[in-house]
Amino acid sequence: MAKTLKILFFLGLFGALCAVGITYAIYYNVKDRIPTVDELKAIELRIPLRIYTADDQLIGEFGEQRRSPINYAEIPTNLEHAILAAEDTNFYHHPGVDILGLGRAVMQLITTGQKQGGGSTITMQVARNYFLSFEQTYTRKFTEIFIALKMERELSKHEILELYVNKIYLGNRAYGFEAAAQVYYGKNLSELDLAQLAMIAGLPKAPSRFNPVVNPSRALIRRNWILQRMLSLGMIDKDAYQDAVEAPITAKNHGVMPDIEAGYIAEMVRAELYNTFGDDLYSTGMTVYTTIDSTRQKAANSAVFNGVLSYDTRHGYRGSIETRVDLVEAPLEEQEKALQDIERFYNWQTALVINIDENTADVRLADGKRATLAWDAIKWAKPYINEDSQGATPTTVSDVLVPGDIVRLRPDAKLGWILAQKPTVQSALISLNSKDGAIQALVGGFNFFENKFNRITQSKRQPGSNFKPFIYASALDRGYTAASIINDAPVVFNDSNLASAWRPTNDGGKFYGPTRLRQALYRSQNIVSVRLLDELGIRPTLNFLRRFGFDPNELPHNLSLSLGSANLSPLQIATGYAVFSNGGYQVQPYLIDKVIDRNNETLFQASPVTVCLTCTMLEKPNDGDLQMGLFNTPKGIQSLPVAPQVLDPEVNYIIYDMMRDVIKYGTGRRARVLQRDDIAGKTGTTNDGRDAWFSGFNGELVTSVWSGFDNSSPLGRGEWGGSVSLPAWIDYMREALKGTEPSYVAKPSSLVTVRIDPNTGERALPGQSNAIFEIFRRDHVPAQRELNLPASNNNGNGNEAQEEKQENNVLENLF
Repeated sequence: MAKTLKILFFLGLFGALCAVGITYAIYYNVKDRIPTVDELKAIELRIPLRIYTADDQLIGEFGEQRRSPINYAEIPTNLEHAILAAEDTNFYHHPGVDILGLGRAVMQLITTGQKQGGGSTITMQVARNYFLSFEQTYTRKFTEIFIALKMERELSKHEILELYVNKIYLGNRAYGFEAAAQVYYGKNLSELDLAQLAMIAGLPKAPSRFNPVVNPSRALIRRNWILQRMLSLGMIDKDAYQDAVEAPITAKNHGVMPDIEAGYIAEMVRAELYNTFGDDLYSTGMTVYTTIDSTRQKAANSAVFNGVLSYDTRHGYRGSIETRVDLVEAPLEEQEKALQDIERFYNWQTALVINIDENTADVRLADGKRATLAWDAIKWAKPYINEDSQGATPTTVSDVLVPGDIVRLRPDAKLGWILAQKPTVQSALISLNSKDGAIQALVGGFNFFENKFNRITQSKRQPGSNFKPFIYASALDRGYTAASIINDAPVVFNDSNLASAWRPTNDGGKFYGPTRLRQALYRSQNIVSVRLLDELGIRPTLNFLRRFGFDPNELPHNLSLSLGSANLSPLQIATGYAVFSNGGYQVQPYLIDKVIDRNNETLFQASPVTVCLTCTMLEKPNDGDLQMGLFNTPKGIQSLPVAPQVLDPEVNYIIYDMMRDVIKYGTGRRARVLQRDDIAGKTGTTNDGRDAWFSGFNGELVTSVWSGFDNSSPLGRGEWGGSVSLPAWIDYMREALKGTEPSYVAKPSSLVTVRIDPNTGERALPGQSNAIFEIFRRDHVPAQRELNLPASNNNGNGNEAQEEKQENNVLENLF
C-alpha cells in the first residue's frame, strides 16, 4: 500500500509538473496576445457616425455596428439578472473562469467527441469579443482564459459587465443592449419591460437562431427559458414571471430611426467627412451637428412632397402597377404575397382591387386588411395622355379601376386612403440664412431612398428668368435706374457667339413697347433683358457676376445669358440671391457646424464669413477680387471672418424693392397669400417649360425651389415657375417664417423717392395725375422738366404747380 501511495504521489507530482509545464508553455506561446493593463482600461467601442440638426434631432447614422454605449448604473436590474441567468449565474463569485463549467464542457468533449459549447463566463466572452478572433481553436481558448483571469485582476465586476453589455453582438447590426433595444423595439433600454429584456438577453447565445424578428418561435422558447431560470434563482416572483411569459412578441426591425427625414443632408455630410477621416468615420464615434433647423427641414420635406404630388395628380392617372385578375378569388396568403413582393413606397400601401361599384372600390391591402375607397379618393384620376393633355373626367369608379388592378394608396386624414401613383417629376429646395450662409433646410429630390441623386448640388439646370435679377443689378450698378426705359419691341441679333440670327420673344409673343426696368422685371419681359445685356456688354457683365459667386467660365458668353441659359445648381442660385437678401454681402453656404469625437472633444468648428453691418473695412478688395478684406470688428465677434461687401447697398435695396413688386404685381403674385410685405423673389421658366424655378427671400432667409424632369422633358402646357415651384416655396416659407417679425433689407438713408411719369420714366410734371413714386440713388434722379405755363394765369393752377414742385423737392430731401 505504501509503495502504491508513493507511486501515486510521484505520478501526481509528475502530472502536476507536466500541467504546470504545459500551462507555462501555452502561456509563453500566447503571452504576446494578452493585453496590458493600459489596453484593458483603454478599450474603445466601435461607435457609428451620428449626424444631428442644430437643435439636436437625429438625421442619420453611418457604420456597420449600431452601438449606443451605456454605463453600469444605466443597466436595468432585470436585464442584469436576465443576462446572469442566461449566461453566467456564478459571475460575481468566480475569478473569471468557471472551473465546473469548463469541466462539464471537457466531459462532453470526451464522451461525445464534439464540442458542445458552454463553459465560457461573461468575462471570457468579453475577452473573446474585444481581443480575439472567433476562430475555434484550443490555443484561442487558452488565450481567452488567460485574458479573462487578467481582466478579473485589473477590472471590477461592474466594469466587466459594462463592457459586455456594450460590446456583445445581438443581430441586425446591433452591438450592445441599448442598440438592440432601439433596433428590435424602437425604444431606449430603460423603457423595455421584463419580457422584452429577457428576449434580448437570449440573443448573445445565437443572434440569428434566437432573433425574435426572423425566428419568433425559437426566440419565444429561449425567452421563456430565461424567465424560468430567473424565477428559480429568486430574481423575479411568480406574478412577474406569469405576466412576462404570457406577453406576446412585440419585436420588429426598427432599423435606424432618425428624428428628421433628411437623407440628402446626411449623405452630403458623410461624403464631406469621408474625404478627411476615411473609414475611421464609421467606427470612432464622431458626432456631427449641422446647421439644419428641424422645424424648417420638416416644412421643406412637406412642401416638396405636396408640390410634386399636386403637379403629378393634375396631369392625370397613368394606370395601375399591374392587373392580376387571377388574384381576386385567390387565397388570402397568395394575395398578401403578391402585394408584399411590390416595393414599398413611403408609408403608402399596395392594394388589390377586389370589387367595384359606381362610387366605391373594395380593396385588399398588403397587410391583409380590407378597405373601401370612396369616390372622393378616386375622382381625381383623369387618364394621362401626355404632359400636355389628359382624358375625360371620370364619372364612375369603372372609368378608373377594374377588379384585379394592383394600385398604390396613400394615407389621408379625412378619407383614410386615396388612390395614388409614384410621381415621375422631381423637385428640390434649398434654404439659407443669408447672414452667414448656414443651410437651414435642404431637399435634394422627391424620395432619397428611391433616387439618391442630389439635385441641389449635383444637378446643373438652366434658371431661366430666375437669373434676370443679376443682370438687372449689373445695370443698376452701371447707372441705370428702376425707371430707365428699354424698348420692348421685336429685334434680331446677329451675335458671332450664337449659331444663327436670334429673334428673342416674350412668353405669349406679346410686345409692350417702351418699358421701365421695374415693370420689365416683374412682368419678366425677355426682350428687355436681352436688349439690356446688349447695352451693358457681355464681358463687363460676366465680370460683375463674380460678385454673386458665379464663375464666368461656367456662364455663356453670349446674349442668351440674359435669359438664364447658364447651367447652374439650385445651391449656386440661392447663394447668389443671398447677396440680395443680406444687403449686398457675399457669403458661402455651409452645412457642417461642428464635429466632436466620442470624448466630446471638438474636431472641427465652422467659422463662416458673416455679415457685419457695424464693421469697418480697413482694406477694400478690388472689383472682381473678392477675398475677404481686413476689418475693425466690434468686441465679441472677432473670431468670425467678416463677409465682403460686393454690391452697393443702394443698388441692392433698389433691386430688392423691384423684386418685391414681382410678388405684389407680377409672376409671383401667388405669394401674396403669405401676407408679408418683406418678401421678394423671382420666377423662372426655361424654353418649353423644362425647368421651373422660384427663388425668394426676406432680410434673413433665402429659399430657392426647382422642379422638372431629370431627363429634361417639358413640364407641359401651362406649367411655369409660378405654378410648379412657387406653391412649394409658399408652403415652406409659411412655416419657416411663422411667428417671425418682418425682416426688410435695410434701406440706405441716401436713397431718394421722387414722382415720375410712368410712361417715360422721367420726372413727373407738377400736378401730373398719373405720376407714381420711384426710388433713386441721389446722383441718378431724373432731371426736373420745366413747366411752361402762361404768366397771366390767375386761376390757381400756377400756385398748385408751384406747390407740386415744392412737394417734389421736399420729398427728395426727405428720402
